[in-house]
Amino acid sequence: MSTVMITGASSGIGKALSQHYDNLGWKVLACGRDQSRLMEVASSGQKIQTIAFDITDKEQVQQVASDLPVLDMLVFNAGNCRYIDNAIDFDADSFEDIIQTNLISVAYGLKAWLKHIKKGGRVVFVSSSAELLALPRAEAYGASKAALSYLGESLSIDLAQHDIEVSIVRPGFVSTPLTAKNDFPMPMQITSEQAAVCIAKGLAKGKHHIDFPSRFTFLMKLLACLPFSVWRRLAIRM
Repeated sequence: MSTVMITGASSGIGKALSQHYDNLGWKVLACGRDQSRLMEVASSGQKIQTIAFDITDKEQVQQVASDLPVLDMLVFNAGNCRYIDNAIDFDADSFEDIIQTNLISVAYGLKAWLKHIKKGGRVVFVSSSAELLALPRAEAYGASKAALSYLGESLSIDLAQHDIEVSIVRPGFVSTPLTAKNDFPMPMQITSEQAAVCIAKGLAKGKHHIDFPSRFTFLMKLLACLPFSVWRRLAIRM
């Protein structure tokens, strides 16, 4: 039986991914801060075990490592989003919080859990298509996801000698409790369940980058090819 550990599994993509791999017959270690919500996830499956802790707490992350089994796959999915609404009165506290949650906590997890991944296993980073293109108000979120993707690509090179693969997931808009807070249109939005299927299919094929929905991410990549001065003028008009 294959074993996958998924952070941020109490809702959204993490929850859907936990249920998807449970349906495939995997042993799932569903991680999150809210034990009651994790229990709801576990009750919906057959082989879902829960681990409640705060991913931003280095000591708690290290304590989890003491009871971990050998992992076939480790999915860093936990994350948060806040927007910088006033560039002049820059919200340094929000910026710090997002970087801590979306990036620094991943380093804690890598330090504690990477040694538990077996040869031939895989590390998965759930980043965002936002890292493909500079977007208004996304100074904190976009920077954290761009850094996460770079981290994943760099690790992919260094972990090759240890026979561990790395995949980076860059979704567009997915219907989750996090995106429900957005106050702007979200074109081509898909459900968390659809996102889980896209991710699982990409991982089964051994892809290093998993981008979806394909039309939306293609458009993002196309816009990213424009000279920045052109894109900047377009973004300002937005």
